Amino acid sequence: MAPTTVTAGQDGMSWAELGYPMARSCPFDPPAELARLRAENPVSRIRLWDGSSPWLVTRYEDVRRILSDPTVSADTDRPNYPFHSEGLRIQRANSRSFSFFDMDDPDHARYRKMITSDFTVRSTEALRPLVEKLVNELLDAMERGPNPVDLVDAFALPLPSMVICHMLGVPYTDHDFFQEHSRALLDTTMDVESSMRANDELRAYLSDLMAKKEAEPTDDILGRLAQRYVLTGQLGRDEAVSMALLLLVAGHETTANMIGFGTLTLLQHPERAAEVRDGDTTVVKSAVEELLRLLTVAHGGLRRTALEDIEIDGVTIRAGEGIIAAVESANRDETVFESPGELDIHRSTNHHVAFGFGVHQCLGQPLARLELQIVYPALLRRLPNLHLAVPLDEIRYRDETVIYGVQALPVSW
Repeated sequence: MAPTTVTAGQDGMSWAELGYPMARSCPFDPPAELARLRAENPVSRIRLWDGSSPWLVTRYEDVRRILSDPTVSADTDRPNYPFHSEGLRIQRANSRSFSFFDMDDPDHARYRKMITSDFTVRSTEALRPLVEKLVNELLDAMERGPNPVDLVDAFALPLPSMVICHMLGVPYTDHDFFQEHSRALLDTTMDVESSMRANDELRAYLSDLMAKKEAEPTDDILGRLAQRYVLTGQLGRDEAVSMALLLLVAGHETTANMIGFGTLTLLQHPERAAEVRDGDTTVVKSAVEELLRLLTVAHGGLRRTALEDIEIDGVTIRAGEGIIAAVESANRDETVFESPGELDIHRSTNHHVAFGFGVHQCLGQPLARLELQIVYPALLRRLPNLHLAVPLDEIRYRDETVIYGVQALPVSW
C-alpha cells in the first residue's frame, strides 16, 4: 500500500500515515514497509480500517517495552483501543464476548490463574504420547487416502483441533462447526452481522456444553471450570464460556497455521528440512523457534492503549492513544537477529516475540511448541518425498485473517 504523506505530526514533525496491516510483496516476509519504518520512523502513525491513527511500534526493544509496561493497557473497553475490525469492536461493545487476554491485572491474572496449571511445560509434556499417537494416525490416514491431498485439511488443522478438544472436553465430532465459526471470528473482512452470528452461535454451543459439565463432572478444563468456579460462584457461566471460546479458537488456529505455513517454508529449504527430519531434539527445538520467529503468524500486531504519556525513540505517545506493537516487525529487527530474513535453524539465541511478551504472553506456548516439535520431523520422516502438488505461485494465503497462513496446501509424496 502506498504511503500517504501527512504533515502536522506530533510536535511539528511530519510522518507518513500508512494503512495497516500492509500488503505483502512476498508471502514469506512481512511487508517491506516495516523494515523502512524500523530504520527511519520506528514509532509512527498508521491508519486502521475505521480511519483511526494509533501508533505503530516496530523495533524489537520498543515492542518488548510496550508489552511489558504496566502503564500500557490491553483492555479493549478503553477509548481509542485499536480494534482489528468492526466485528470485533461491536462484539466487545455489546459485551457479547470478552477475553482475559484483553484485560489488565488484577482481572487478567485472576482469570489466567484458573487455567495456568493446564498449560505448564510439565502438563503439556504429559500430552506427548497422545500427540504422537494422533500424528501417526493422521499420517496413516494420509498414506491410505488420496495423493495428492490438502495438508491443511488432512493434517495441519485436525491435529491441534483434536488436542485442544481433548484438553477442553469438547467433542471433536463437532469440529466442522467450531472450525468454521472460529475462522469467521478471525476474518477481519467479515461483515458485522456474520461475525456476530458466528460469535453468538459458538457461545451458545459452549454454554450448552458448560451446563452439561456443571451437571456431570468431567476431568477436563471445561469440567474443572464448571465444578471449581462456576458452581462455587467464582465465575459466571458467561465468563466461563468466554474463557472456553478463547482457548478453543486460539488452541487450534495458531498451531494449524504454523503447521501448514511452516511445512511450506521447509519445503522451500530442502537442506533445512533434511536437518529437521534427521536431527536430534536440540536441532528440532531450534528449528521450531526459528520458524516461529521467521513466520510470526500473528501478523496484525498486539493492540494496546497508553494509560500515561510514554516517550519512545524521541516520540511521545500521549495517555489515551492507541498503540500497536508489531511483533512481526520486531522478529525481523536487524539489530537483534543477524540476517533476519534467512531461515537459520541453528541460531544460538532466539528470544523472539512470536508469543508476545510480558504478563500477556501466550498461555498456550508450551503446547504449541510440543505439537510443532513432534509434527515437523514426523511428517518429513514418514513422507520423505513430500513436495508441493501445485506451483508455488498458486498457493493462496490468509491475508484477511488475524492469524496468517495458507488457505490450502496441496502436497504429494
